[in-house]
Formats: sequence, structure tokens, C-alpha cells
Amino acid sequence: MIVGLGNPGPKYAGTRHNVGFDVVDRLAARWRVDFSVEKFHAWFGSVNVFGERVVLLKPTTWMNRSGQSVLAAGRFYKLDLADMIVIADDLALPLGRLRMRRDGSSGGHNGLGDVMERIGSDAWCRLRVGIGEPLGDPATYVLRPFGDKETPVIEAAVKSAADAIECWIRQGPNEAMNQYNGDPPGLDSSDT
Repeated sequence: MIVGLGNPGPKYAGTRHNVGFDVVDRLAARWRVDFSVEKFHAWFGSVNVFGERVVLLKPTTWMNRSGQSVLAAGRFYKLDLADMIVIADDLALPLGRLRMRRDGSSGGHNGLGDVMERIGSDAWCRLRVGIGEPLGDPATYVLRPFGDKETPVIEAAVKSAADAIECWIRQGPNEAMNQYNGDPPGLDSSDT
């Protein structure tokens, strides 16, 4: 199960906090997944890819209650937590940098924290996409769209994150971490 975190509605489309949605949308476009169904308090799609049945979720419960959707879908599919990855934005990472982990804390991210609390475990993969350090209030910053100079960087990061998810499915988390943790190909972090 691949979960992208974000906030529903056109007002939040393209904002920093919705990078998780953007990665899932990229995968859905690649795999031609229909997201017209709302199920498990989420936009829902499923597909067979790389010999695996894959469920894609974009919770519609708002960021801070994302765990409600993840718990509902996980219970329905009797999901082993090792078969789940959650994609979220990260203020602590430089713009465009990726960091995949097999477990760990929420790092102060309310969406990841809610998932962790509701399922009662941190033993699931997460892929964080760096959105850069806030300029001013973090709560306001995450709800802003990317600037003109940032857009090519985040587009490269979303593509790289989708590639990392495909690697995670085919070769597992260790290989995906080895190949994709860091800056997207062609990005020099000193440019951001």
C-alpha cells in the first residue's frame, strides 16, 4: 500500500504540504490508475504492477487525521506493515532531497504522527521529500505553493520519489534507500 499525505481540495493543490499527493499522482499516471473512487476516507486506486497488487491512497481526512484512512485500508487488506510506505513532505530536509526509512519517529510531522498513533507502530516505511526550511511560520510555509525557481527542483524530486517507490516494490526498502536517499539526479544541493 502506497499512501501519499496531503490536504484535499483545489486550495491545497501544488502546496508544499501536498508533495505526498503529488508523488502518488505521478505513480497513478504512470500506471494508469483511476482515482475516481472514494474508499477508506481516501481517494483510492489499485493496480497490478511488477507482479504485485498495489493499493494507492490519498487520504481525504486532512493531514492531521491521515491515520484514519491508513488504519481503515490496512485492516481491510490485512496488511503487513512491511508492505506499506507513506510519502510526506519534510521541513528539515533541503528542497528536493529524499529520505526513505524503514521505521522511526514522525519527526514532528502531524500526518506521520497520526498514522503512527492510530496503527500503534512505527515499523513501516516512510519516504520524506524535502520542501526546504520555512521562511517564517512553518504552518503558513507548508501551505504555500513552490516558487518559480523551486518548481523544477520539486518536479525532479517527485519523479525521483516515484522511481524510488517502484524500486521499493521491485527490490525492497534497502535497495531503494541505497539508490534514492539524497538529492534527485542532476541536482546539486548547493543550488537550492
